[in-house]
Amino acid sequence: MARVRSHGNIAPRHVGAGGPGMERDHVSTNRQIWDEDAVNWIEAGERLWALETPEWGNWGVPEANVPLLPADMTGQQAIELGCGTGYVSGWMARRGAQVTAIDVSPRQLETARRLAAHHGAEITFIEGNAEDTGLPDGAFDFAISEYGAAIWCPPETWLREAWRVLRPGGQLVFLGNHPISLICSPLNGAPCDRALHRPYRDMWGADWTQVEIEPSGICFNLTTSDWMRLFAEIGFAVTGYQEVYAPDWAQGTRAAVPADWARDFPVEQVWHLAKSG
Repeated sequence: MARVRSHGNIAPRHVGAGGPGMERDHVSTNRQIWDEDAVNWIEAGERLWALETPEWGNWGVPEANVPLLPADMTGQQAIELGCGTGYVSGWMARRGAQVTAIDVSPRQLETARRLAAHHGAEITFIEGNAEDTGLPDGAFDFAISEYGAAIWCPPETWLREAWRVLRPGGQLVFLGNHPISLICSPLNGAPCDRALHRPYRDMWGADWTQVEIEPSGICFNLTTSDWMRLFAEIGFAVTGYQEVYAPDWAQGTRAAVPADWARDFPVEQVWHLAKSG
């Protein structure tokens, strides 16, 4: 289970189309995967917590190139949805936010709490499902998910929950796999290539637990038009959109995406949303 989140050489498995994952309990399946894989994220978490400037996604793109966080978050109530080892929450706390972070994996949260204490960051960590946080309506000014809920939870569920806990005008930013990486993913779990292996239309995500090559969890994604439709239906306005490529220096393969592929095609996408009303 080495490719189920971002950074280093271990990132989230890009999603596929169709499959039994839609009928299975994705929450318990993904919790088990993250608990079993938590030890492999300690080193990456330590490195990312120590960064002065954030870097994002599978290839560690600098914040200057892909800005996801406000420069000054003083006085803001912020939440990270699917926090893993909590480094994004740490970056927000460093910018002045009062941060709440939720994750389904108790083993990941053990690392997050330890690193927060080490760096002197006051963060409220919650073991729970980002699809149903149990937090009050309108409690937050800013919400973010770098992978986390952005790929491990059904969009129609977690986006509604994010909308609920945000104040009117509150912002949501999330980074996840680009749909193009989906349709270029072989059905057996092999790395992306330059052929189309599956339909774009009606994609929902994939159950990667039983693929032949490096199985992982149950992930979710949509076509671009379906993302836009869902945002409007829930009550989010799109304020920005970014497509993320691998940098020129990139080599090798990360999260089953070769560097030469990711320099030519967007490997990730970032949505910037605001709660209407």
